[in-house]
Amino acid sequence: MKAITSILSILALAATLNAAEGDKKPEGDAPKKPAAEGDAKKPAAEGGKKKAPSAEELIKKLDKDGNGSLSKEEYLASPQAKKDSAKAEERFGKMDKDKNGSLSKEELTPKPKKDAK
Repeated sequence: MKAITSILSILALAATLNAAEGDKKPEGDAPKKPAAEGDAKKPAAEGGKKKAPSAEELIKKLDKDGNGSLSKEEYLASPQAKKDSAKAEERFGKMDKDKNGSLSKEELTPKPKKDAK
């Protein structure tokens, strides 16, 4: 009788552990969503963060008059600037190195960080 009780206890424990492991989804076996149209060309962002747009992409998207640079008005009309216009105006002032009232490709390109050694 003790043997039967022990075997049943072991089977119950094994079934419980198996059920608990079955609830976990393995990382590699997650169901894949079908790609939306145009998503096939976009690389996946690493680390879950979106990649900042390049200077060329910003100018192409925001340059309404087509002069190849962003005026203060064009910059402040961007969706990101509309979230906090005061910060955007401050950021524009810092980025406009030559103080001509517009941002060139060079002014929009972030400077490489120096290695801390």
